[in-house]
Amino acid sequence: PEFSLADSTGTTRSLADAKGKFVVLEWFNKDCPFVRKQYDSGNMQRLQEAYTAKGVVWLTVVSSAPGKQGYVTPEEANAVIRERQAHQTALVLDPDGTVGRRYGAKTTPHMFIINPAGTLIYAGAIDSIPSADPADIAGAENYVRHALDEALAGRPVSVSSTASYGCSVKYD
Repeated sequence: PEFSLADSTGTTRSLADAKGKFVVLEWFNKDCPFVRKQYDSGNMQRLQEAYTAKGVVWLTVVSSAPGKQGYVTPEEANAVIRERQAHQTALVLDPDGTVGRRYGAKTTPHMFIINPAGTLIYAGAIDSIPSADPADIAGAENYVRHALDEALAGRPVSVSSTASYGCSVKYD
């Protein structure tokens, strides 16, 4: 679904702005241990850096409602980006949860990949081991990496859907 959200710098970001490019949507909650697994290990930042360098638009989405775990103001979001040394294109704020609900985002992280034609080509978990232990990353199949590598090479995505895992998105 199309959306238009303000990012942590106040810039409006929309799916239409990324037309003709691959887009990753990463649902994020700074306090979720499953998200911390990916960021504390540097795994998420390496993915962000590798694929944004290939022209992929990577939008990290915070759908936590005010007063709920993971909610951030724009200033707090910018601090989190700096602290975690994140490399996404932008961190967008969805405090009323409209975009998260439209996409069916259930967990953090919940990952979605959209192709240049605007078609959803992957939805689900970041990897194959549903744990909060960073030691599990090395042995996990990274579904996002595989889907992006296949799609960028012009091949069909072999695994287009998996069950997401992590903390529930903290909607109002």
